[in-house]
This record gives sequence, C-alpha cells and structure tokens, in this order.
Amino acid sequence: MQKNILITGAAKRIGAACARLLHSEGSNIVLHYRSSREDALQLCDELNQKRPDSAKTIQADLLNMHELAAVAREAASAWGGIHVLVNNASAFYPTAVTDVTEQQWDDLLGSNLKAPFFLAKALSETLSDHNGCIVNIVDIHAERGLKGYPVYSIAKAGLAAMTRVLAKELGPDVRVNAVSPGAILWPESELSEQDKAEILQRIILKRRGEPLDIAKAVLFLIKDADYMTGQILTVDGGRTLFC
Repeated sequence: MQKNILITGAAKRIGAACARLLHSEGSNIVLHYRSSREDALQLCDELNQKRPDSAKTIQADLLNMHELAAVAREAASAWGGIHVLVNNASAFYPTAVTDVTEQQWDDLLGSNLKAPFFLAKALSETLSDHNGCIVNIVDIHAERGLKGYPVYSIAKAGLAAMTRVLAKELGPDVRVNAVSPGAILWPESELSEQDKAEILQRIILKRRGEPLDIAKAVLFLIKDADYMTGQILTVDGGRTLFC
C-alpha cells in the first residue's frame, strides 16, 4: 500500500500506532505534532531507519489557521501529494457546564472539529487528484455524551456529523469515514482503580482496547473499504451495547 499519509497528533498513543502500522504497509507518513517534539522525532527516526525518506515531521498548532495552512502545503509537497488524511489530533479534558470558559470551548471545538474541517478543505484538491480518503478519529461519546465532558462530547458529535457531510461534499473522488474508539488508553490524567474497574464492567469483552485496535480499523478504511464512505466504525469491545 504505497500511499502518502498525513496523521495529525501522530507523536504518541493512537496517532503513533497508526503511523507504525500504516508505515509497515509501505506508506510514507507525515507526522504532525504540536508539543511532543521528542516523541515525534524519535518516531520519525524509527520509521526512516526501516525505510529511508519515508517519514517527515511537521510542528504546528492547528488552532492557528496560518500554521494549519502551512501544514497542508508542506504535506502536499512531500512525495508528490497526499493520498490520505487521518484527523487524530484531539484535546480532551473535563469542563463543568457551569464553569466552561470561551477559551475552553474554542480549544475543544478547534482541535476536534474546526482543524479537521479546514485541513480537509486545504487538502481536498490533492486528495481528489489521488482518489484519496479521510479518516476521522471520533469517539463513542459523540453518540451519548460523557458526563463531565460536555464540550468535548459536543465537538466529537460535530466531527461525526462532519464525516457524513464531507462524504457527500467530496465524493465521488474522496472517501470520508471515521473510527469511533471506546476505552482504548486510560486518559493521561489519573483515573482511580475503582473508576477503571467501573468502566471495564460496562465493556462486553471486559478489557480495555489497545491503540493497535484503532490502527487496524484505520488501515481497513484506507486499504480495503473502497465502497464505503460516510461510515463510522465503532471499536469499543461492546461498550455501546450497554445503556
């Protein structure tokens, strides 16, 4: 699978797992990061050691429209164009409804919805030229909001809607799909063991998923889902089967 792929938020966690798996399939990877410079450079070096000149890094704050546009330009010029955009970068933190600030709203909606939209817009020409695709990383809480995280949940619901809308707007030349993870990695903020146990009890498979589970779904949507667009694959171990 020789494709040129831009992954946002690629330095760690799900983004890094996607980068490694897609690279192993023969693709070139543009690794976007905002602040995780050391992780991004280490991953880039790891991939380039396996196949020279197959990975590049781009640093940018995607909430800054000038920097976002620069990411799109630089990615599109790498290796002759972009075939795939994986919108993975995401801010995630709680916001009590009574205390939400405009800055928090702009941050969460910006990283989870605004940036993916404007990246898709900026790359639409090169994606169309290559009959490419977009894969958005949504969240099961786009369907039923996560208590204590209202703004994040609203943003992910918007990203789910955007997936379907852009599938209509950019088809037939560009396919647009999404992956909706459940409990894959515990948040970087601490969760108590009791909280973790309660979450696992609501998962049919009784275990947390791994970043590779999401990466495999992303690979499927890129490589094998030629007749799918506007769809959201839920990868949650059965979590959404509970009320």
